[in-house]
Amino acid sequence: MKKIVKRLATLALTVAGVFTVATTSITSASADSTDDSTATTFQSVYKVAKSKLGASYVYGAVGPNVFDCSGFTSYVYKKGAHVTLPRTAQAQYNSLKHVTYKNIKKGDLVFFGGSKYSISHVGMYIGKGKMIDAQNRGVVREAVHAPWWHAVGYARVATATDAD
Repeated sequence: MKKIVKRLATLALTVAGVFTVATTSITSASADSTDDSTATTFQSVYKVAKSKLGASYVYGAVGPNVFDCSGFTSYVYKKGAHVTLPRTAQAQYNSLKHVTYKNIKKGDLVFFGGSKYSISHVGMYIGKGKMIDAQNRGVVREAVHAPWWHAVGYARVATATDAD
C-alpha cells in the first residue's frame, strides 16, 4: 500500500511539474511573439552584425573579431538576442524551424550548399534580398541569390525575426 501511495504522490508531482513548465512555455512564447518584441530583437541582432562588417574570415573562428559563417551567426544571436545556436551551419539548419523564401523575415537564417543534407554556408537575412555573412572576403553584406551561392533552405530563429 505504501508503494502505491508513494507512486501516486510521485505521479502527482510529475504532472504538476509538467503543467507548470507547459504554462510557463506558453506565457514565454506569447511574450516573444509580439510585434514590438521581435522587431526590437531583430534590431539588436542586426546592430551586432553590422558592427562586425569588415571582420576577417578564418575557418572555425567564432569571434569576436574573426569569424567563419556559423561562428558569425552564433555570435550575433548570442550577443544580440541571448540565443544560443548550434556551432555548425548544418546543425543550425537541422535545429531550427524551416520557412520558405516567400515567407522569409529579417533575422532568418539562409543556408547554402549542395542540398539540405549538405549545407556548407549560412548567412543572416536583413531584408530586400540581402544578407550579412562571413565568407572568404570577411563579414560582408551581399545578395542572398548571388551567383556563387546555391540557397537550399531558410530557417527562423523565433526570437530574432522582425514582424514586418
